[in-house]
Order: sequence, then structure tokens, then C-alpha cells
Amino acid sequence: MNAPVDPNRQEGEPMPGSRLTHEDRRQIAIWLAEGLGYAEIARRLGRPTSTISREVARNSAPGGYLADPAQQAAGRRARRRRPVQATEPPADERPAESVRGFVEQFATLLVGTGLPRMPARVFVCLLTSGSGSLTSAELVRRLQVSPASVSKAIGYLEEIELVRRTQDAGRRERYVIDDDVWLRAFKADTGAHAEVAAAARHGIEIFGSGTSAGTRLSQMAQFFAWISEQMNDSGLTDAVVRDALTVLAALVYAARPLTVDDLATALDWPIQRAAGALDAISRRPILSDPLTVEQVGRGVYAIAPRPDRLSSAQRDALIVSPRSTGASR
Repeated sequence: MNAPVDPNRQEGEPMPGSRLTHEDRRQIAIWLAEGLGYAEIARRLGRPTSTISREVARNSAPGGYLADPAQQAAGRRARRRRPVQATEPPADERPAESVRGFVEQFATLLVGTGLPRMPARVFVCLLTSGSGSLTSAELVRRLQVSPASVSKAIGYLEEIELVRRTQDAGRRERYVIDDDVWLRAFKADTGAHAEVAAAARHGIEIFGSGTSAGTRLSQMAQFFAWISEQMNDSGLTDAVVRDALTVLAALVYAARPLTVDDLATALDWPIQRAAGALDAISRRPILSDPLTVEQVGRGVYAIAPRPDRLSSAQRDALIVSPRSTGASR
């Protein structure tokens, strides 16, 4: 189904699938100031709601979303994109049939998450390529589909920022998956989740907090508000997130409390880097879920299960004596 198009959009203006223009950003800023939600703004511009939520999340300034700074930020990102020097292997070492089967199976799983079929196939094809980038002709050959199908799928994937375009040394256009795609995807829909939470809270006012509908809406509002909070930009870069996960792995592997010095020495890091990773975990507990990092002494850290993940009865049931398990004394 085609997205509804703003009746005020003039002939010749960019249609869905193209990049946001300066005028689009001016309209977004005006409509946000008027209190319109992302879904209504998207409807007026003929864009997916996710495009608007990502635009606002990525380009908002401390004073809110402003068109001119947003346009400048988008321009800076475009200039930072460097051409990819890609040398795709002539053939995969694995049997071609197994590769094709994996692409189709993985794409089917992604369709189950809401990604349309053709964009899912194109995405998995890019994901499993040697360089993380392919040309349109390469995608057509690998997927045995028409160039128009590839072009439409790429347009969709660009809208949700899973791929980008660049040019190789031969001036051919290539489609690229960046290394930080998952972190950007994790952060991208903050605004949309916050909007769902706000709408659910408004529903509670309409139906009443004591009604069954009000109770369900309250649970929904709490859930989406929590997701929005966790996905909101915390200033953590993908490098810091990776460091935090490495520290977690080190504590699990050591199976004993460690100081910051212990971690820095074992990981061959500066002390500031290890301390920064521990600080990231304390500021974003979701990074270690379902574990938690506890300070068990001055500058000493240990890993433990999050106590709120199990009830007291569940914890008691898991603490069993050797006799109950049939083990010999």
C-alpha cells in the first residue's frame, strides 16, 4: 500500500524514498512546534513514521528540533561518508546452494520481525557479502530479481538507515552496511516509543485508570516509556558499549572480584578505559542485564545475577542440597 501523500506537496518535490530536504525539515520543525505527533507529520510528508522519529532523534539540538541546524548536521554526515574500496571475492568458499539457502532462511526470520520480504533478502545478501557492500548488478545476479526490485528495496532500507550508498573507485554506486548499524538501529526509534507511551497515558485518561482498558494501557505506557528511556541517546558510543561488554566478559571469566587495576592489566587497557567501561555499566544497567556489576569493596567489582530477575521463592528453589540432587557425599 502506498503511503498517503501530503496534499500540499507540490509536483516535482521529492517523493517517499528520497532524502529529506531543507523544506521538509522546516515543515517538521513547524509541525512539532504546533504539537503534532510523528505519525501525523509522516502522513503529511508521505514518509514512514520511523523516518521522522529518526530525523528528530538524530538532529535535535538542546533547544529542540530546528530546521537549519538539522540540515547542517545532515550535510556534515553526508560529507563524512567515505567511498568503500571493495574487492568482492569471485566465489564464496562454501557451496553456492548453502549460501543461497542461508540468505533465504535468514530473510524469512527478518520478515517475521516486520521487515518486508525483498528488503530483508537484500539486507541479508549485503550482510553476508565479503565487504559488506554490493552494487545493484551484483545484488540482481545473487538474488535473481529485477533491478527495479533491488532499487525499491534499497530505498526502503535507506529510509530506516540500515544501508547507505557510496561510490567505489570505478564510480559505480555501491550499497553499504556500516559496522555501527546495530547501535544506530538500537537508538533510532526513541521518539516513536515515547510517542506510543504518551498516547497510552492519554488513553488512561479517557477510559479511566480503574477500568480493564485503563490497566492494560497503563502497562503498555510503562513498557514503552522504559524502552524509550533505555534507547534514548546516553552519549555512549559503540566503542564504549563494546568495552562495557568486554569488562562483563572478563568478570564472568575470572569468577572472582577484580579491581579496576586488575581489569586494566588483564585487558591491556589504560586504567581510564576500564573505569569508563564500569561507569557505562553503572549508568546503563541494561548493558549487563540479566547480570549486574556490584562494588563489593573499595574499587573492587564483582558480577552477580540481577536480584529482581528471580523471586525469593525461585531463588530458594535453585539453592538445593547435594542429597536432593542425588549426589553422593
